[in-house]
Parts: sequence; structure tokens; C-alpha cells
Amino acid sequence: MLSETRPAKVGKWTEPALRVLRERYLMREGGEVVETPEEMCWRVALSIAAGEARYGRSEAAVREVAAAFYDIMIEGYYLPNSPTLMNAGKGNGLQYSACYVLPVGDSMEEIFDSVKAAAIIHKSGGGTGFAFSRLRPKDDIVASTGGRASGPVSFLKVFNSATEAVKQGGTRRGANMGILKVDHPDVLEFIDCKLEGGITNFNISVAATDRFMDALAAGGEYDLINPHTGMATGRLSAKEVFDRIVRAAWRTGDPGMVFIDRINASPANPTPELGVVEATNPCGEQPLLPNEACNLGSLNVSKFARRNDEGEWTIDWDEMERVVRLAVRFLDDVIEMNPYPLPEIDATVKANRRIGLGIMGWADLLFTTGIPYDSQEAIELADRLMAFVKEKSHDQSAKLAEERGPFPNWGHSIYKNERPMRNSTVTTIAPTGTISMIAGCSSGVEPIFALAFEHRVKQTDGERVLTFVNETFERIAKAQGFYSDALMQAIVKRGSLHGIRGLPEHAAQVFKTSHEIAFEWHVRHQAAFQRHTDNGVSKTINLPNSASEEDVARAYRLAWDLGCIGITVFRDGCKGEQVLNVGVSTKKDKNAAAIPGGQAVIRPRPRSLKGATYRSETPIGTAFITVNETPDGDPFEVFVQVGKGGSDTMAVAEALGRLISLTLRLPSPLTAQRRLEEVISQLSRIGGGQPTGFGPAKILSLPDALARTLAEHIGEVKAAGDTVAASEAKKQIGDLCKECGQATFIYEEGCKKCLSCGFNEC
Repeated sequence: MLSETRPAKVGKWTEPALRVLRERYLMREGGEVVETPEEMCWRVALSIAAGEARYGRSEAAVREVAAAFYDIMIEGYYLPNSPTLMNAGKGNGLQYSACYVLPVGDSMEEIFDSVKAAAIIHKSGGGTGFAFSRLRPKDDIVASTGGRASGPVSFLKVFNSATEAVKQGGTRRGANMGILKVDHPDVLEFIDCKLEGGITNFNISVAATDRFMDALAAGGEYDLINPHTGMATGRLSAKEVFDRIVRAAWRTGDPGMVFIDRINASPANPTPELGVVEATNPCGEQPLLPNEACNLGSLNVSKFARRNDEGEWTIDWDEMERVVRLAVRFLDDVIEMNPYPLPEIDATVKANRRIGLGIMGWADLLFTTGIPYDSQEAIELADRLMAFVKEKSHDQSAKLAEERGPFPNWGHSIYKNERPMRNSTVTTIAPTGTISMIAGCSSGVEPIFALAFEHRVKQTDGERVLTFVNETFERIAKAQGFYSDALMQAIVKRGSLHGIRGLPEHAAQVFKTSHEIAFEWHVRHQAAFQRHTDNGVSKTINLPNSASEEDVARAYRLAWDLGCIGITVFRDGCKGEQVLNVGVSTKKDKNAAAIPGGQAVIRPRPRSLKGATYRSETPIGTAFITVNETPDGDPFEVFVQVGKGGSDTMAVAEALGRLISLTLRLPSPLTAQRRLEEVISQLSRIGGGQPTGFGPAKILSLPDALARTLAEHIGEVKAAGDTVAASEAKKQIGDLCKECGQATFIYEEGCKKCLSCGFNEC
């Protein structure tokens, strides 16, 4: 057995890492986990190292390489993408790549061939990207039938429904990217297609051409082209189209933009003689030709921080080079051992041999070295670090070409007059949602989303609350003497250090979270890493809920100006409706009333309840808000009165109270207290036409006043020697996760994922 022959070294796994591994990665028999994390790493290492034998390596040499692969995984220096960890060495026949692009031709047969291929890929844990740009526009005449074409958006919905049906076997849900060129006649319908919901399994992006961007800069128009005929069908104002993109992205986070001509003129398309890149993978960082895939892996750069003799932090470049070279060898071996799902994909991948080595743990590295994310020093370090990774990884690919030969399409590539390369691309900065949890580090090149958060676990004797703290922050806080339990509780309530007094001056500058960092710095980081990345950089440009459409527009323009190949923005709360769409847990609410047969029902109101009534000034008049509780102290119902009985204002106030009361009385896996916290989060900061008050006392609307009052009812919080105002109720980290029910489902790296259980949708 592998466990009998694996190296003796064992890993250090956090509790979230172990939970993710047990749920999604470790081998099972009869539903029970039968593999340790160390056995998983050895299974993967030995399976991938078997590729060395195809180039004449002896069994002993293969075992030596496997041991080196095991070492960098078990130490947390490097991990491959999830499908490799999930499938390699299990003998299940499932493939090891995360990223695919499939062609969508302009015929019913070609379209549904792609639907079938996508289902096969999703089943084995991959994500797919599609360009719908070849499809004829809506209402175009179909010569073979005399009918009218239904257009790209209608087929986008078909692909979405097919993905919903697959669900990837319960390990990873199908994720897709849908792309349409900006000069397609249906581009406006495409831009708006996610505004009404329903297309839940797709990220979408508009493929912006150089001609479009030039017209945007000049304030001019550009041609729309029918892809079936190649003829111009009309003209649109570039600014009006851009404004439409911005408006939709402000509301929903979609569409992003990919700068398609820039991609095709860059190393992201290393074989332009053989074809044009039309689409990317689901998170946008991996441009691919039709029927192409890419194997990805990531270095945990935080592991290479060292103190020098003067006590200053530096990076161990020699050790990083060693790991980079091993990682490139690992990824090239994956190509050999990967059971690709379709023969067309197998052929394309082996002709180009794309790999994508990226990084994770960037925010942890900045924490360790004391460099603020939003600083020029951070940008300069990003530039230097990624330049190093590119140089050493390209050199290793060239050395592999000396051993094994260059990729077969090398003679048709942009490198044909240079040193031969084993791989047509070598670097990609990909999402690392779950593998960074396994490695115990921050995701990709993103800032930390939260320094600490709570995970609530229902047990037979009640609810257990676990507090998870960023390990790097906790280590530094203890080393510098400002760590305390009270501080941790304050951070959990707020989500960050913002507003907590008594901390070292540098702490609030260094330990910032995503939403405390201006969008310009997000874009600058993406651009710095992109300068030295063959493919793309997965990065979400986070914006506060208060951000304007103009802020989104400035982010998109800055990404273009700084040389990015695409951009995704996410305004905090723009997908708040997801909380209502997370599904119903199969767990029963122990507090719910029951009827014969055991079905949970709405809890009936007792004859009498005690509570408190609050007076609050709002923009529409004085409100009286009553919160009643059960004898156990759980919030049970809310009454809101504003204005005269029978007025429209009073009707709205009464409706708010009734809906909150219904939320508190419905069966739920969440406690009543947790549900009220979610209500507060949803109502807080809703803006109205005439706010009242100034500064911290400013009330934006009746819902905002209600949120503040409910927060006050929950009570004041003492933390770190500081009194937190009741209006600053516990900050919601994210939406509710449909897997574990925690409010830690976030959007990061172009991907929706849970910080608590590792569930993700990409």
C-alpha cells in the first residue's frame, strides 16, 4: 500500500484544512474516509511522478522524484489544482485539469456537441469556457429551415441548465465562462442577461477589441458584425455600450471585460499561426484555444519569508527556485498522466503542453514582511517576485525541452526563433480557494477577506461557536504583544481592525482586509503580476457597497491602461439576493414546532411575551420599534410603527415588522439570534432620498433605522478596552453557504467560495 512506502514526513494541517480534505479530497470506501492527508499527498506524488518513466527514468529515479513532489506538498510550499488532488492515483478515470475551453459552432449539432462535452468535463471536476461569438444573431434567417435564429443568449441559457443538472458528482459544482465579442449584434442583450437572475452557473464577460477601446477613448462609434455573413449590421456608440457594461457590473458583478486582441497579441496565445483565442476558463485567468486545457498549480510564497542576520525580513530566493523547478516538472508530468475526457482535448493539450504555475499566500507574505497591500512597496515586490518566478520557470521548461523535446507546436509558436520550450505557456495566477485553505494561507494574490470570523456548529447539547483567525496575523500579534482574546472578539464583530483603539500604529495599515483597500490598488496588483505572467491573473477588484458606477468605470479603464488582459469587479452586496436562494438545509430546527408526522411548522405565538420598545428618528418621521422575546431570550417578533394608521408609510412599516417576525418564526438551521443578525445585515445602510442626522448618527432610511435599532437590541459589545456602538452589530463576512449554512460565502478571485467549509462554485 502507498501508506507503507511513503516518506515519513507529516504535514501540519489546520482545522479548516482537515475539514475540507475530509469533505472533498480524501479517498472513501462505503462513504467513510479511508485516507490521511499524508496518504493523499503520496498518492498524488507517486501517480504524477510515474510520468517520468516515459522518458527513461528508472523505478528508483521515479520514486526519488515522487518523494520530492511529496515533500513540497506536505511542507505546504506547493499544491496542484483541485482535480489533480481529487483524482490522481484513485483509478477513477477522472481527469486532472481545472480549465477547459470548448468551441461553440454555428449549427445545432455543434452547439449540442459542446453541451455534451461540457457535461463530461463537469462530471470530473473541470470548469469550462465558451465563446458564443460565432453564433448568428437573434432573428437571423436560418437558410436550412427558413426559421429564425434564437441567438447566443438563448443558447447560453441551455448551457446553464445543462450545468445545473450535472452538479459535478457532488465534489465541485459546474462553473462556466460565457464570452461574446463586443461587436456581435446581440451584445446589448448579452450584457443585460444576468440582471433578472436565472443564469447562475455562468460568469460572463464581454470580449472588447482594440477597435472598441480606441472608439471608447475617442468618444466614437464602432461597427457591429454579423459573424455568419461577416457584414456590418449597424453601429453603436462605444461609450453607451461601455456604460451599459458598467451599469450591469455595478448591479450584479457581471459582465467582466476581456481584452481579446491584447490576449491574442501576448504570450497567452503562444501559437497564433494555429488559431485565435476566443474564450477563457470560468475565472478568466486562463485564455485557451478551442478544445484546449491547462494544468495549474500554485506556490505558497509566504513559506519563503526568512529573517536575515539583521532581523529584517527577506525572501529565500534559492529555496523558491528549487520549488519552482520541481513544480514545473510536476505540471509537465501531469500532462503525461492526465486521462483527458475527450480525444480532441488530449491531442490539443499534448501539442501545446500549456501549464500554469502561479502563487498563493501573497497577503500572508505582506503581513509577515510588514508591507501594506495598498503601497508602492507592495507593487514593487509583486513585480520582482513574479519576474523571478517567470524567469526560473521558463528556464526549467527549457531544460525539460532539452530532456524531452519541445512542445510539438513549437515551430508554429512565438518562441520558434528562441530557446526551445517544453511548454507553450508556463505561468498563470489562478484561484486557489480550497487549496489555499489546505495550505493554510491566503488566496492567490488577493488581500485577506477577513482577519477572523465565527463558524457555528450545531451539536446535541447546543450550538458551538468556533473562531477562526488568520494564522499569520495571530502569530504576528502575539509576537508584537498586542494579541488578546478581547481583540479577537472585536475583530469577529467588525471583520477588521478598523476603529479599534489601542493598537500599534502600523497594525491598521498592514492588516487591511479586501474592502478596506481602494480599488486602484487592487487593479495595480493585478497589473504588476500580469507583467510577468504568460496567461492571466485571477483577481477580483473589490468595491464597497457605496461605490458608484463611475468607480466601476474607472476600474475598467485603469485595467486597460495598466496592461491587464481582463478585469472582474465585485461591489459588496451587489449579489445580496443570493441569501434568499441558498436552498433549504435538511437539518431540522430544534426550536421549530412540530405537528404529527414530524413536519416543521411556523412557531405559534404564545399568549404573552416580554420585550422592549425603542424610539428612533427616521427620514420619514419618528418610528416606534418593539422587539419581543421568548422566555429563553430569543428574539421572536418585531413591530414597527411610523405615521398614522392607514397611511402608506405605516403600511410599509407594518410590512417590515411582519416579514422580520416571519423570518424569526420560520423553521431554520440558524438560531433566531443569527437570523436577526442576517436581517440587520440586509437592512443596514439601505439608502433613501432624504437621510437625517450627521456623521455616525446619520440615518439613511427607515430600513437603516430599523437595522440600527435591532442591533442596539442585541446589545453593546465590549472589546479590546473599547466600546463598540450597538449600531456596529457583528459584520457579516459574506452570504450564507448552501453547504454549511455559515455567513462566509464570499466572491473572490472570480469565484464564489465558502471560507468555512471550502465549498465553491468554480
